[in-house]
Formats: sequence, structure tokens, C-alpha cells
Amino acid sequence: MINEQLLNPKSIVVVGGSDNIQKPGGKIVKNIIDGNYKGDLYVTNPKSETVQGITCHKDVADLPETVDLAVLAIAAKFCPQTVEVLAKQKGTKAFIIISAGFSEENEEGAKLEQQVVDTVNEVGGCLIGPNCVGVLTTHHNSVFTTPIPALESQGADFISGSGATAVFIIEAGTSKGLKFNSVYSVGNSAQTGVEEVLEYLDNTFDAEKSSRIKLLYLESVNNPQKLLKHASSLIKKGCKIAAIKAGNSEAGSRAASSHTGALASSDLAVDALFKKAGIVRCYGREDLANVAAVFMAKELQGKNIAIITHAGGPAVMLTDAMSNGGLEIPHIEGAKADALLEKLYPGSSVANPIDFLATGTAEQLGDIIEACDKDFDNIDAMAVIFGSPGLFPIGEVYDVLHEKMRSCNKPIYPVLPSVVNAKTDIENFLAKGNINFPDEVQLGQALTKVFNNNEPAEKSEAPKEVNVTEVRRIIEAQEDGYVSPEVVQDLLDAAGVPRVKEFVSDQLKDLQNAISETGYPVVMKVVGPVHKSDVGGVVLNVDSDEQLASEFDRMMKIKDATGVMVQPMLSGKELFIGATFEPGFGHMVLCGLGGIFVEVLKDVSSGLAPLSQDEALQMIRNLKGYEIIKGVRGQQGVDEQKYAEVIVRLSTMLQHAPEIKEMDINPLLGEGEKVVAVDARIRIEK
Repeated sequence: MINEQLLNPKSIVVVGGSDNIQKPGGKIVKNIIDGNYKGDLYVTNPKSETVQGITCHKDVADLPETVDLAVLAIAAKFCPQTVEVLAKQKGTKAFIIISAGFSEENEEGAKLEQQVVDTVNEVGGCLIGPNCVGVLTTHHNSVFTTPIPALESQGADFISGSGATAVFIIEAGTSKGLKFNSVYSVGNSAQTGVEEVLEYLDNTFDAEKSSRIKLLYLESVNNPQKLLKHASSLIKKGCKIAAIKAGNSEAGSRAASSHTGALASSDLAVDALFKKAGIVRCYGREDLANVAAVFMAKELQGKNIAIITHAGGPAVMLTDAMSNGGLEIPHIEGAKADALLEKLYPGSSVANPIDFLATGTAEQLGDIIEACDKDFDNIDAMAVIFGSPGLFPIGEVYDVLHEKMRSCNKPIYPVLPSVVNAKTDIENFLAKGNINFPDEVQLGQALTKVFNNNEPAEKSEAPKEVNVTEVRRIIEAQEDGYVSPEVVQDLLDAAGVPRVKEFVSDQLKDLQNAISETGYPVVMKVVGPVHKSDVGGVVLNVDSDEQLASEFDRMMKIKDATGVMVQPMLSGKELFIGATFEPGFGHMVLCGLGGIFVEVLKDVSSGLAPLSQDEALQMIRNLKGYEIIKGVRGQQGVDEQKYAEVIVRLSTMLQHAPEIKEMDINPLLGEGEKVVAVDARIRIEK
């Protein structure tokens, strides 16, 4: 795993280095030299005497006794033997294998890869790759790509599962002024993947020295629980994490027999994981770079933004982007606003957006920023839009912006869109350590995404209403498949979930006796078929013995029918709770409004079990139909605390019952404080 020899090696050997800087081996040597590496640099190549001015060794066996880090740019078939010699004869404890041709290619390559891993593990070493672009730290540039970003201790730590994507993200970030502390391209993740690097950054975090920004690019989540644990831990220590998880579409239909199974996907599980951990989820390179740039600014403490501009259109678009994301652009007025307006040219406006016209000066910009920082209490941050039509230099304006970004207490987000007309001025601005958002809408989207992001979920005690012992007893007695209604009732009771009283039998007389206790009207449902409504297996408002008998006879003739269930008719809003088991992630719990909302509109929120009361409440409040749950147009709403309690109890039960692979409660009827399960299905797979 990650070690000091990888991060700060006293010596490096590039195996397969050359004078040809258009090939990986040659470019790695050049990048290390250009990065002013302070240790001993060696190169091996059987065909060269010297490489880029460095004495070249014919074979790794000819190297000095100890070499900390080896970077291999040779054919895959030669890597196992080379690693063996370095690890066991030269004391090498860190390896970066650039070469492709391993597990990503074929079975033979996978065997070569495993040989390398076994050797590195045997000596307690660290392996990055194979099939990667390398590693960057503040001590060495062991990559074969460019650009090499500005490296400093408070820059971002960036971990990528794709080498090419890492390069493109670095390019997107550096154009906005983003700095990096380290870059890890993990390639095949044969020994060390994204999760393992994050684990190291968590375990070695130093509040005084470590970077507080972590960026991730993942094409698969190999260890969800490790990612959750260490991302949550780092964020609680004061870090900010943003991540792209690529591959979020479902090719083809999902094989599932329940509403939850049809709605759920591995990507929804990733989304739930990121929310639980407190990770800001991004969906593209520019998205990630913009969020990272927001991270680098002073932290936003409120939702009220002043937009300072000399151009109307971009201010309107930024206002829309921020308002749509829940931020506010409050009206500015009063004596202090009037005093500021006096300092600006006629025709200017300070109402917000603050428009000081295309003729606005650097001095006026300074006055506006000072007023927003010190005079206007209803402003929490500023976005400054200032470009150029190409008529005159605007470096003086950017100098004022640079100074104010450091002296003001409130965060300032610069939108400098003239990347052609003011190219030199922007480059000078970024060279001073600043960030830039060339596109105002992308700033608005990134800022709202960061502002609305969840904090890591806090652990909570299991609800005392959940009888874990009884849950396990019931589960262990079941066989694979959908369990009987009686078992569903027992599991709901063990979980402390309120449910409607129901009776099941294949004998009409038993149902008649049961109804004599509850009275009419009742609901009748066929038992056996999974999708009851599709086969005419649900009848509402049965209100007589004659109708009961008629419907009983009809239902028992339905294919696969094993009995009939009767329940008292209840009223209330239809709610939905479902769960599905995602390998590695655990149970994903979904909630929403029932009926058409879940079946057609697919309005659901998701979370990973176990869930706290706060997490469950947030899931409910994230629903598009949340206003219906609250109650609209004089209708009684649903007690969201009670709804959340049911979600929490079910998530706790599921945590102790991994054999439950799919579960639906649909509907769950809610009316005021009364939240009652009406119909539920549970599928077990051991």
C-alpha cells in the first residue's frame, strides 16, 4: 500500500527509459528531470550508454544496492522478473507500472499481473498500476504525460481510475487556476485502488499540513464500505471531496420482480453512498474542476449572493443558475446602497445584480466589493463578472480583484470570461494563485451543488422497536423466494412497523369469521401471484357477504393463487418504501409517494442502510412530491417524522437481514400521525 518510498523516494529508477521523449519511458525521465527531483535518478535500457545525460544501466541487477521507487515502462512479459529482482535484491518498496498488457487485456496478462502483486506484497511494498500514467507528488513527477500542474501542499489530492481522464481533468483544472498536491493514476488497481489511496490520506491526515481537497474519478467502486468510511472520516476532519463515478447508465433492462428492483440501479446505490459520505457528486470533467475551484475559495456561510457585473446578460444567466439551485440574490437598498450608487457612473444599479456598466473602473469595483463585504449584512458572498471587449487592458481591475479576494471576509468568485481578449491578464491573475470561472452558469451550478451537499451521516443507535433476535429467527426459517403474507406480517411486527390487520385463507368460511370481527368494507387480494393488480387480484370496497363469496371464487381460479387476503378499508395518502440489496453496498432503501408517483413518475429518494432519522427525513424532503406529504389545498398531510421512523426501523431490520434481496411496502397509508403498512412483499435469497 501507499508508503514513503512512493511519495518521497530518495532514489528512482526508470526501467525502459530512453532519449525518445515521444515514448513513455523517455517522457518519464524528462518529467522527473524537469521537476528538479532532488534524489538519485537511475535509468536502465540494454541499448543505451546514457539517457538524457544520465548514465544508463543495462539491467536492473546492475543498479546500486537500494532503490526506493521503480517506474516500469517495459513490455508486460518482462515486468514480473524485473519486479522480482528489484524487490528482493535492490530493496525496492514502491513500483509504478506504466505498461499495459495485463488483466485489462486477457487471461495471460492477468497471470502476469498477479505475479507482480504477489512479489510486491511479499516484501510489504506498494504497487501503482499497471496500465496507468503514473504518480505526481511535490517531490517527483513520475508520469509520462503533460501538463504537469502546479504542485503545492495545499493543492488538491487527485485519484483517478483512468490515466487519460486524469490528464484531461488536470487540463480542465489548471485552466481555472486549480493547484494539486498529488495525482495518483491507479490504472488496473491491481494492489492499490482509489479506495486504498483515500484510506492512506485519511490515516495520515495532518490538520496542519495535509491538503483539505480530494478529487476522485472512478469507473467502478471496488470497495464501497471502505470508500464510505474514509471519505466520511476525511470530511469530518475538515476536508472537501468531489467525485465522478462514470458508467451511470443501465444498458438493457434490470431483471427484477418488484417495484424497487425495477427502480433501483447500481448507480442509484453510488448516489446514495456519496450522499451518506458527504461527497459532492459530479458528472463531467468541467463539473469536477468547477466544484474543486469552489472548494479553493473561502467557504460560503450563507445563501445570499451579490452579483457584481459590467455586463447584463451573464448576470441574468448567473442569477438564473443560482436561483434554480436554491441560492438567493437579495435586493440591496437603503442609505448605504445610496451612498455606493453615488460613487458609480450615472446609469449604474446597486439593486443586485450590481451593474456598474461597461465603463466601470477598477476603483469602482473596489468600492462595490468593500460595501458588499462590510456594509450589506444581507450578503454572504460575491460573484464578480468582468470581461473585456478587447479595447483596452484590464489588468488593473484584476489586480483589485486579487487584493480583495485576500482581504475580504466574504468569499469572492471571479467570473473572467474573456479568455481570448484578456488572455494575458487572466494568466497573470491565475499565476498569483487565484481561481477563475470562465463560464458564469457553470459557476452557479457548481456553487449550488457544493452549498446543497449533505454533511456525512452520523451514526445513530438502532431503534428499540426493532427485535433483531426475532428478525433473525424468522429469516433463518425461510426458504428462497417470496415469503408468505404471514411471514411478511411477522417481519413487520419484529421491525416495529405498524400494519393493517389482515387475514389470509383458502377457505371462504375463515374469511367470513374474520370479517365478523372487523366489519365491512374490506379489501380483497389474491395470494400467490406477484403482481396482483395485473391479474385482477385486487378488489376494493367489498361490502357484503355475497360480494365476498363471489370475488373469493373468482380469485381462487386465478393462476398460481394459493389463497385470499382480506383487510379493512383504510384511507390516507399512499406512500411507498422499498429496498434492494446491492452487493458491496448493502441495502439501498427507497421512499416516495405510492401509486402513480412511484410506478409512472418514479419520484423516489434513496439511502443506504442503516439510516438515521435525519437521513430518512432528508430523503422524504428531497421528493418532488414532498409538498403533497406536507399537505396542500387544505388536505391533511402526513407526519413526516412518523414516516421517517418507519424508514429507519425497516433499514435497521435490513441491516441484520442481508438475505432479504428485495422488499416493497406499497402502499403505506399515511394520514396525520397514522402511518400504516397495507401491502408488502419480501423476497429472500440465501
